[in-house]
Amino acid sequence: MLTSLIALLSITSCQSDVKEKEKLDEYLVTRPYICDTMTTREYVGQIRAISHIELRALEKGYLQGIFVDEGQFVKQGTLMFQIMPLMYKAERQKAQAEADFAEIEYKMAKMLADSNVVSKTQMALVKAKYEKAKAELALADVHLSFTEIRAPFDGLMDRFQVRLGSLLDEGDLLSTLSDNSKMWVYFNVPEAEYLDFKAHEKKGNKMKVKLLMANHEYFEHDGIVETIEADFHNETGTIAFRATFPNPEALLRHGETGNIQVTLPAKNAMIIPQKATFEVLDKKYVYVLDKNNQLKSRKVTLGAELPDLYIVKKGLRKTDRILLEGLRKVKENDKIKFKYADPKTVITHLNLPAE
Repeated sequence: MLTSLIALLSITSCQSDVKEKEKLDEYLVTRPYICDTMTTREYVGQIRAISHIELRALEKGYLQGIFVDEGQFVKQGTLMFQIMPLMYKAERQKAQAEADFAEIEYKMAKMLADSNVVSKTQMALVKAKYEKAKAELALADVHLSFTEIRAPFDGLMDRFQVRLGSLLDEGDLLSTLSDNSKMWVYFNVPEAEYLDFKAHEKKGNKMKVKLLMANHEYFEHDGIVETIEADFHNETGTIAFRATFPNPEALLRHGETGNIQVTLPAKNAMIIPQKATFEVLDKKYVYVLDKNNQLKSRKVTLGAELPDLYIVKKGLRKTDRILLEGLRKVKENDKIKFKYADPKTVITHLNLPAE
């Protein structure tokens, strides 16, 4: 009896294993899903202030005064640096005295010329001397003004490159000034994607983009692509786009980096789950079920990537049956049992940003 019971249990166990194996050998198959959706493309961006200039000394001398601080916001016309002006003040006073003397000579000569005491030639020489004195005075004023470095626009001060009392030569760098009220973000776009953008571009409407910052958070304000460079870069095959972002909170600074995200509509897109693909030498493949229920690998060309999904550009027809699960358990020309899953049902259990 014990022997019979063991035999019965063994038969039952074998039958259970066979059923379980048959169950495991039934694979899930689906078809590509065709629908309208949105695709997002991402590019590395370089963030630049709309105005970012170097502040340099225009005259030689000692740095006598610093009237701002690093990181300070300054208004246009604010006095930032003062180079010792004593020599230039003296030159200006000398030029003023010579101009005053020449003016007196000119007025006296004019009175005499009106009375025909002085010839027209002498009058012309006196007038020329007076004009020369005025020009030298104007030049002295310019040199004196160069001793004061004022803000050419509203902006943020950067780090000082000199300290109070430094001996400056003409052209020495003092600091930099950035106008961060708006920011320019440059990003490079491959030629094929540039053509896609132009194809979807509506006349009169500028492309809107988003900025993903270094902390993986989105910048609060959207940007607008206002400029595309004239030429493609021959070595990289890309062209530079420039997006403008408002920056009222001054969060963005010159020199930051981030990722530009561009969203485009995709009409009648052919969508398959990412898990239905496998990779061979950097090429994407799927298993397609033929009329004899045999698996044939087929290379596919991807148009875009969505969360958990791919948009297929080439390689599949909408009627093709593709293997959805168990790709590692099968091989080329395997004949399989399968269960068909409706593509819409499969997709709805994944992430699809429907339009």
